[in-house]
Amino acid sequence: MVFQMSFGNLINVIAIAIGTGICALNIFQISAGDWLRKEIKRYFQIFFSSVIVYILMHLVRQLLDGVSGSGVRIALYTTTFLEFLASGFMVYLISLLITFAADAKHKKGIGKVLLAVFILQCVLLIAAQFGKFYYDFDAQNTYHRSNLYLLSNLAHVVMMCIDIFILIRYRKNFKKRVAISLWVYLLAPLFAMLLQAFVADVQFIIIATIGGAAFMYTTIMQDQVEQYEQQKAESNRLETELGMASSIQADMLPNIFPAFPDRPEFDVYASMTPAKEVGGDFYDFFLIDETHLGIVMADVSGKGVPAALFMMVSKILVQNYAMITKSPAAALEAVNNQICLNNREEMFVTVWLGILDLQSGKLTSASAGHEYPAVYQPDGDFELVRDKHGLVIGAMEGIRYRDTEITLQPDAKLFLYTDGVPEATDVKNKQYGTDRMIQALREAQQKTPQEILTQVTESVKDFTRGADQFDDITMLCVHYDGPNQE
Repeated sequence: MVFQMSFGNLINVIAIAIGTGICALNIFQISAGDWLRKEIKRYFQIFFSSVIVYILMHLVRQLLDGVSGSGVRIALYTTTFLEFLASGFMVYLISLLITFAADAKHKKGIGKVLLAVFILQCVLLIAAQFGKFYYDFDAQNTYHRSNLYLLSNLAHVVMMCIDIFILIRYRKNFKKRVAISLWVYLLAPLFAMLLQAFVADVQFIIIATIGGAAFMYTTIMQDQVEQYEQQKAESNRLETELGMASSIQADMLPNIFPAFPDRPEFDVYASMTPAKEVGGDFYDFFLIDETHLGIVMADVSGKGVPAALFMMVSKILVQNYAMITKSPAAALEAVNNQICLNNREEMFVTVWLGILDLQSGKLTSASAGHEYPAVYQPDGDFELVRDKHGLVIGAMEGIRYRDTEITLQPDAKLFLYTDGVPEATDVKNKQYGTDRMIQALREAQQKTPQEILTQVTESVKDFTRGADQFDDITMLCVHYDGPNQE
């Protein structure tokens, strides 16, 4: 077997070697690019693999052309078939890229048409292998095109016409430089074919394919890098703003303990652990006057920044109306009516509002769909107090709420929480539940409010170990020590 290496073939070999190296380098770069979207990474990996197959098969056919020897004819037909197949697949991939990059209307339908054209091409190519009506090899194994050879490019022409239509029809959807790179890739082979007519030995079509593909890839990758940098900058900006929002939200809630060191009648401790950077839960406690303590526990619908904004408005309104009315039910009615006046997003908040008389221990409360509180009395254990529930705040204007009264004995404790506690889930999606919460409370009922919250927090963590936090977890505990004896 003797290979003949003309000057033209030498140029072809060098061009193909360089092209193969470029494609392989691109595949390596794509595989290492963690910042690339998966679909783009996978697309270009397949595309450049097809380019390598195409140019290598073309090279092998060129080298085997006119070579005699055992098995050469089988190798020629095999490499030529793979060359034609890879060429069609490359055009199909480029057509898909253009269609989806343009975000064209009916792009699924266009994609089906392109796939049908490619499948038809494959069927005709297989038939041509046996019918030999695209190409054939003579007794000296020299490649010859048949009179029907032009049909082998029919699918390419159809797909290129679709590509050109999309590039023109949806030109506003493309960035200018990306559109230019796609036009170069589509038109470069046409100019190469013109040059081929004057210099037959040098395979300009291969050089044009490699050069056009490299230019297109470089342009699209540069565009992707810029998009990534912009997204990264935007992500950093949002992260900074969320951090500031989290700090602002934390400062909105009482977070200095002991909160009232000069008031021996009671001790209070609270905590909030948001599921995201900012949460929708909130708690509050404040002296209405010298003998009355206001206590709030609430949970806004949703999570993130919208819930946090709604939470801040709700907190201010609840505190203001509690200070004015001194009746939890009346305060919730006023807050509900105020929020319903301008609630286009239809958000809502569950609220438990209590007012504790520090002299008598009488606790008056009203609930807008919030979780039942748990109370410990010195002669018993922690138990849920099933108070009267009203509709959530923000659902409907004119809702009426009812006060519930209980008396806390000296050394009693009140525990409030949001649904993030009982609804905390483990890796099997099983909920923590109120029974486990009550058990944890009873195990710590002789401890301080801070220690009680720590006990419940550890109990929840032990239960949900390994699972992501699904909802904000907020808790508050008040220890009523009795009236001031001074």
